Order: sequence, then C-alpha cells, then structure tokens
Amino acid sequence: MTLIIQRSKSEEDIIKGCRKQQSNAQRLLFERHSGKMLGVCKRYVRDASEAELVMVGGFVKIFQKIDQFKGEGSFEGWVRRIMVNESLIYLRKNKYMYLESDITKVEEPDYEEMANYLEAEDLLAIIQQLPAGYRMVFNLYAIEGYSHKEIAERLDINVNTSKSQLSRARKQLQKLLKEREDWENSKLLHYEGISG
Repeated sequence: MTLIIQRSKSEEDIIKGCRKQQSNAQRLLFERHSGKMLGVCKRYVRDASEAELVMVGGFVKIFQKIDQFKGEGSFEGWVRRIMVNESLIYLRKNKYMYLESDITKVEEPDYEEMANYLEAEDLLAIIQQLPAGYRMVFNLYAIEGYSHKEIAERLDINVNTSKSQLSRARKQLQKLLKEREDWENSKLLHYEGISG
C-alpha cells in the first residue's frame, strides 16, 4: 500500500490554474476564499441566500477577470474588492440603497467596549439591522477602510452624504447596542433573582 501525500497548492499555482480555466484550480480558489467572502457579502446583503448568490456571482466575475490581477497587493484584497462591488451592484439593482443627505452630530461609540462583550456573529447581526444605506457606508468606512471621498465615488453620492450616513449608522448602532445591553442586564437580574 502506498501513501500519497498531496501538498496543498500555493495560491500562485491556483491563480495560474484559474487563468488557464482549470476547474480544479477554480474549485480550490472557491474553497479557500468562499467562507470569508460570504461574510463580506452578508455585511451588505441582509438576506443570507441572496448574499450567497452575490458571492457566487462575484466568483464568476473573478474567474472571468483573473487576468486583471497583476500580483500587486494581496490577492485576497483583490477578491474582497470584487465582492464589495458585486454587493453594491446587487443593492443598486434591487433598489435597496436609500441614502439620506443631512448631517447630524453623533458621539463616537466605544468600539473596544463593544468588542469585549460581542462575538463577531452578534456584531454582524446588529449591523444587519441597520438600514441598507447606513449599512453600506458603515461597512465601507469602518470595516473596509475606504475614505469618505472613495465611498462617495463608489456610491455616486456626495462626501457629506457619506459622512451623514456614517454618523446615522453609528447613532443607530449605539441605540441597538444599548438595547442589547439593557436586555442582557435584565436577563442577568432576572436570573440572579431566581437563583438568589
């Protein structure tokens, strides 16, 4: 009996295979990146099955345009940009993008404190509760790291609208986090009252 050990292909080998349209390389690329990229799409597209469709469409675009990746910067970053763009295109086509344009001053939430008591899935669920326009700008700014100018260009809005949407998203997140904290505290008090 012979034991065959397959070494995992390097990303460079997988990309070369995808450029030759090898289905095995495409499958490996999908398996390697689909989990993270589904998470990216879910941050923009609220419905899980729709987010999955957006992700699959994003991979189709990646396979079609893989020759455009020149090896500058990270491949995962290139893939992520395509997924963000596909999510934004989906939202535009389906008229889920509603942006308001006036600015209100809002306190900055304490993101470190949020991280202390929230798991990633909990935070994603809270972000999903934001209206589509708020969610898009929040994701692009706070998670993807785009500037307001870049967001304005991507969404074809003005810079002040981007700032306003972020401000409103933060205010809404603060409200949702406060509600969650109050709910957790009332649960804890109820539990202590029963066991005490």
